[in-house]
Amino acid sequence: MTPRSTSQPPSPLEALEEHEPRLRARLLARLGNREEVDEVMQEVAVAAAQQAQRPEPVRDVGAWLYQVAMRQMMQLRRKAGRRRKLAQRAAAWAESQEFGAENDPLRFLLAAERQEKVRNALEQLDPRDQQSLMLKYAEGLSYGQIAERLGMTPSAVQSRLHRARRALREVLTKKDESDESTDRSA
Repeated sequence: MTPRSTSQPPSPLEALEEHEPRLRARLLARLGNREEVDEVMQEVAVAAAQQAQRPEPVRDVGAWLYQVAMRQMMQLRRKAGRRRKLAQRAAAWAESQEFGAENDPLRFLLAAERQEKVRNALEQLDPRDQQSLMLKYAEGLSYGQIAERLGMTPSAVQSRLHRARRALREVLTKKDESDESTDRSA
């Protein structure tokens, strides 16, 4: 510990030792899992260390630590929810494919062809539209999370995704029309 004047409040990192038992008890009551509590407290410690490096002091360190802990707990729950949804979608997809694509080569080939068309169409889009679509559909992020990553507002992300989906649809439609005309002439 570094010596400090009596008028200066303790840094978040210093105060964490004092507040950790209460924070752990509250988190355990809400999460019910010690491993998850450890994960959240690790993130709180990282945030406290980062805050300690900033020149402006935190006025009420205990309240600040509590807010950080609650925010980290909510992020952990959201992440777990996304994982759960992804696992459910994967299980549903696998179940639907059980008697489908692996037993039906034509279905498998059509699915592979459709994926290739979408990949090619994505490459024709503006890089920002590609990035937005990939964050939304490949990584499964919410509008708010995409907004944070791209430095935009959630409503701007929603508008961008709307335009990107429309542009993708147009590219795919043009591609399908050109494929049909090529098939007819052959």
